[in-house]
Amino acid sequence: MSEPRELPLVVIVGPTASGKSKLAVWLALQAGGEVIACDSTQMYRGFDIGTAKPSAEERQGVPHHMMDLLDPGEEATAGGYRERAIGVLEDLRVRQRLPILTAGTGLYLRALLEGLADVPQRSESLRERLRTSAAEHAPGHLHRILLWLDPISAGKIAAADEQKLIRTIEVCLLAKKPMSEVQRSGRTPLPGWRAVRIGLQPEREELYKRVHARTEAMLASGWMEEVRGMAAGGFPDEAKPFDFIGYRELRAVLRGEMKLEEARTAIQQATRRYAKRQITWFRREAGVHWLGGFGDDPKIQWQALGIVREELQGAVLGRMDV
Repeated sequence: MSEPRELPLVVIVGPTASGKSKLAVWLALQAGGEVIACDSTQMYRGFDIGTAKPSAEERQGVPHHMMDLLDPGEEATAGGYRERAIGVLEDLRVRQRLPILTAGTGLYLRALLEGLADVPQRSESLRERLRTSAAEHAPGHLHRILLWLDPISAGKIAAADEQKLIRTIEVCLLAKKPMSEVQRSGRTPLPGWRAVRIGLQPEREELYKRVHARTEAMLASGWMEEVRGMAAGGFPDEAKPFDFIGYRELRAVLRGEMKLEEARTAIQQATRRYAKRQITWFRREAGVHWLGGFGDDPKIQWQALGIVREELQGAVLGRMDV
């Protein structure tokens, strides 16, 4: 029996505020597609404004998937994302709809397309010991431990990123080998799909202007009220969504630890830094068709559609008259 033919999976990458969702909806309307979010923050129910989930009006009737799946107390993981997304893709295959992925979380995109290594499960007792050890020693203690266990991974993680350091040290100790070695083994690429990568690369200063303007718009749309309502829902302070950009700053405002103007500035600064990290991550992606502008620019939209048209030739997904 012959292997099923690979079908095109459109993947739109780019930094936050570059217009990935707008481009995805426009392409879906032109090519008979549906949108799949690849963003760890958008998986949580109730956290809508600050995660930039497209509104019903912005979706224009195009079905969106992989949003609003988790309660704030649940943990989003790359493995859980991959498992659910594969189910969505199989449904779209059966219905002959073109999948259009909006990728904001690079790790989740890599997990979906390239597969996951066989990484050990979390050990809360080990994590607690590592946190205690970090508190008892001078700054950089965890990074020095990782440097001894796995120099390759240590070179990719900032000394101040305690969360990533703890997880990486945890894997090294539980797997009894470096995390970098674990990651090289056991991956199963996504079968049956051929990724068509389209990248949005607007000019940096214009991107930052949009970041600032979007923060203002989110606050004007009731972001503070959203945070207040979620905080009143009885969820623990350590629930993951409360640590997202903006949510942690606005929680600080509610506690009286920060003025709203300070929070606005901090959110804009953190979002700019996040956009820079996304740009760095996605520039490493191979085979990306980079487009120099925003996803709501008609010129960029038609350029993207031209790329999709070429990839759809002979495929059984989407409308063939695009």
